[in-house]
Amino acid sequence: MVGVNKVILIGNLGKNPDVVAFPQDRHNEAASVVKKASFPLATTEYRKTRDGERVEQTEWHNVVCWRALAEIAEKILHKGTQLYVEGKLQTRSWEDREGVKRYITEVVADNFTVLANKNRPDEAADKEQDPLSTILNSETEPLGDLPF
Repeated sequence: MVGVNKVILIGNLGKNPDVVAFPQDRHNEAASVVKKASFPLATTEYRKTRDGERVEQTEWHNVVCWRALAEIAEKILHKGTQLYVEGKLQTRSWEDREGVKRYITEVVADNFTVLANKNRPDEAADKEQDPLSTILNSETEPLGDLPF
């Protein structure tokens, strides 16, 4: 049987993306870099208790974008942006400085769509000009395979 690892989230960015650039070839300083953008995404669900009280439950998700998607995230995403994200779950581990093994589960984004920018009052004016058209051009690296 084939497994399926698919995540779809709609939520709000908890902070601006953290972007790290990794050199592709350490021997060649002129070589290009691979970018990684990571940010927390909050999803909130509401339910009613037996008493009819409305209860809010917020989950925080670690989202990671690579390459061209990371470059787009760096340029257009900011805290408070409402975002639709598609991707897959990935868990990785490492040892901290004290030698304790740590784990983190992340959503590795395949793509995302900005739904609303709450912190931008000029959003209506920006809808006339697509922000992606200013970023994506014939020189933009295709998303391709992610490095894992």
